[in-house]
Amino acid sequence: MCLLKENDSILIVIDIQDKLVKATEGYEAANRASILVKASKILGIPVIVSEQYPKGLGNTVSEISNNLTEGTYIQEKTSFSLLQEDGFREKLKSYNKKQVVICGIETHICVYQTVAELIAEGYEVVVAKDACSSRKIFECEQGLDVMKTCGAKISCVEMILFEWLRTSKHAKFKEVQVLIK
Repeated sequence: MCLLKENDSILIVIDIQDKLVKATEGYEAANRASILVKASKILGIPVIVSEQYPKGLGNTVSEISNNLTEGTYIQEKTSFSLLQEDGFREKLKSYNKKQVVICGIETHICVYQTVAELIAEGYEVVVAKDACSSRKIFECEQGLDVMKTCGAKISCVEMILFEWLRTSKHAKFKEVQVLIK
């Protein structure tokens, strides 16, 4: 995989929840993830959101949850990998997309384990580095390094947006461009 295709992509947002954002100081990651969510809404790219034990860790932060489209699939989970939750693999397959853009908290645990299993399932995975966070910088960097070794493409929000758009003549270019200005 080199470039993302708008019509073959899905966005997965892993556990960007109130208490996890505070614990990791992941405010910038949450902000960058919200840009991906907003762009996905504009471009019609489906979004899946996971919440790790929301009773204890809170729900998805408002800058993301307030921008989800009606019917966005939200998966509560206790497993570190989203793919370990009952019925999730089938739900993901139902979208019929082969490229997964992923971001979230914590990079070296839940994001990494989900990415590793997505790759094992045959998906092309792109990790939005600037929309990921861990409690320690070393842990985040280690998670990204291991994901790259597994075959994930490590990218950033702006690169992802412009891969989806491909041209300034895209009908939604100006709407998406505003998100990063």
